[in-house]
Amino acid sequence: MNHNKKYKVIFKILFLIFFACHSPEKNLDNYQKINNVKDSNKTCCENSRVKYLNEGIEYISKNRLSLNSTKNIQLDNEMKMAYIPEGTFFMGSSDSFQALSRELPQHQVKVNAFYMDIHEVTNAQFSTFVEATNYKTIAEQEIDWEILKKQLPKNTPKPNDEILQPGSMVFVESSDIYNLIDISQWWRWIKGANWRQPEGPGSNLIGKDQDPVVHICYFDALAYAEWCGKRLPTEAEWEWAARGGLKDKIYPWGNESVDEGIPKCNYWTGIFPTKNTKKDGFKGVAPVMQYAPNGYGLYDMAGNVWEICEDWYDENYYSSLNLSEIQNNPKGPEKWNYPLEPMDPKRVIRGGSFLCNDSYCSSYRVSARMPYSQQTGMSHTGFRCVKDAIKINQ
Repeated sequence: MNHNKKYKVIFKILFLIFFACHSPEKNLDNYQKINNVKDSNKTCCENSRVKYLNEGIEYISKNRLSLNSTKNIQLDNEMKMAYIPEGTFFMGSSDSFQALSRELPQHQVKVNAFYMDIHEVTNAQFSTFVEATNYKTIAEQEIDWEILKKQLPKNTPKPNDEILQPGSMVFVESSDIYNLIDISQWWRWIKGANWRQPEGPGSNLIGKDQDPVVHICYFDALAYAEWCGKRLPTEAEWEWAARGGLKDKIYPWGNESVDEGIPKCNYWTGIFPTKNTKKDGFKGVAPVMQYAPNGYGLYDMAGNVWEICEDWYDENYYSSLNLSEIQNNPKGPEKWNYPLEPMDPKRVIRGGSFLCNDSYCSSYRVSARMPYSQQTGMSHTGFRCVKDAIKINQ
């Protein structure tokens, strides 16, 4: 794939800021045969924005929002939440074929009852929050070089001001792919891309009120949840809810392959990333609630957009646990650990996105988990909120 020289220079700089990824798992044969790819090593990379904001608490305190306004209470009452009963389950995967090491070993977990938004937070809901608070997302803010340079190799030259303008990473479908390693073939850093302009300047939210809001980072999601009087789910809560009462199944709907029967979620149908057949009805992000809910009445717990969780990410967290003990309402590791990007704190994201496909990334499985920069906003990542059951009627 040919790139002009200016684009190459810009992307090399931005690649230090954003290391975009999916999780190719174990089945690349179809892609390799159809596209004649000879060198598609299995890789796990990460979409990361290293626009560092010292500490999450400091960021939220600077953007402190009222939790007591009438509008907040109205929104909380109007937002439908499903009751998720308490229970004990085996967290992680029992599928050694598709699972990655970060999903193993399975371990027993107990989760208290809670309420969860029945669908991902939409553009309409996030817009109400922004109108009430004048909140500005990370993707809408200029990149602070004094903060950024601390996360880059020593003596990295400062890019020009044009490069440091607000923007975000956007997936761009391409028909000219030579391998599955160079993600610059389908990810673009686009100035001006944010939740209001999800594809960049010139795009808008007309007709997309019910689409999940995207280009949202952990701090943006945290601010919205705090405003609503809610919180982000723990990873354990998310997986327990995604299973919908089913025992040790692969997907929220059971074990039937995502490609069999009626469409079950919004995913990449066809050959990633060269051809999307729209067999599931959508090519990109889909409006919420387009597919059947799981057993707890939750929609889109597989595919559509990745969902941000509260937990720090540690590749080896599961293996560090005492398997003879039931983990009681675990909140994840005490600190993050991601050797590939040791200076960029990672949170857990769950559920996969519209870019997932069995030939490349089958992360619509309930046990699938990914590291995600807590400063990152992407065109395939959103969130939903939860609330403690004992507080829902207070």
